[in-house]
Amino acid sequence: MRAVVVKQPGRPEDMSIGEIPDPRPGPGELLVRVRATALNRLDLLQRQGRYPVPPGAPETLGVEMAGDVEGWGAGVSGWQQGERVCALILGGGYAELVAVPAAMAMRIPANLSYEEAAGIPEAYLTAYLNLFLIGGLQAGGYALFHAGASGVGTAAIQLIREAGAHAIVTVGSAEKAARCRELGAIAALNYRQGPFEPGVMAATGGRGVDLIIDTVGAPYWEQNLNCLVTAGRLIILAMQGGGTLEQVNLGVIQRKRIRVIGSVLRPLPLEEKIDLTARFAEFAMDRFADGRLISVVDRVYPWDEAPEAHRYMESNANIGKIVLRVS
Repeated sequence: MRAVVVKQPGRPEDMSIGEIPDPRPGPGELLVRVRATALNRLDLLQRQGRYPVPPGAPETLGVEMAGDVEGWGAGVSGWQQGERVCALILGGGYAELVAVPAAMAMRIPANLSYEEAAGIPEAYLTAYLNLFLIGGLQAGGYALFHAGASGVGTAAIQLIREAGAHAIVTVGSAEKAARCRELGAIAALNYRQGPFEPGVMAATGGRGVDLIIDTVGAPYWEQNLNCLVTAGRLIILAMQGGGTLEQVNLGVIQRKRIRVIGSVLRPLPLEEKIDLTARFAEFAMDRFADGRLISVVDRVYPWDEAPEAHRYMESNANIGKIVLRVS
């Protein structure tokens, strides 16, 4: 089959379409013909040779996809050839075929395109996991999400809204702020215009937030702690601004009983991903079908333009997901 092959770790232009062996579905797996896949930050890191591939994962990039069921391995029932599915996968999305645990596959609502569906699994499962299963966000609560215009950020805003809670985000432009407010954020704070802490406190009437999901890391540490309520939760999802702190005020963590939690999705055990997928699908798929939730897609590229798609993601200009159309 054809796939996007990374000739050598490094630049976007070191990717091209090549031939690799077809996957074979094992017990409990579906064989899916990929119609679209979506970019994620870890794809950029893996392409650069800076992200170790988890044991058992394909070397091919891509951790989510949408496509058609072509077959299945032993022990699989309840599926038909041609059914449209999307799924979070361990790798291999930048290819014509992929083997997917059947319990991870979600049927695509009829109103969604393959491109829209491909932008759902990683962003929405990451947001759902961290907001609710780890972060414990409740109706009426307040959550701050950094990088609000990212794929995960645009998903998080909508999930927070649908759960009856309040979303506050940080963004890097007026255009991104406006889109985040359209999706349901009660405040979208431009970090280029100064500290976000005053805006968070103003948006919450001086209360602060119950939950922060941070993708920036060290530069936001002190403001994050100041913005949290007593017994608030800070979840470290990424550290794009750096992961080393010269000083840590343990006193404020103790005094406010703050919980600091590290979170990853790709390396989670399969059983946990299956449980997460089932919980998310129960909450969300009817909402996608009736339009309460949407997949925010910024741009769609033909998959032979994967290098240009990677360069666009590196520019940080996107609002929502960047998608590759495979076939």
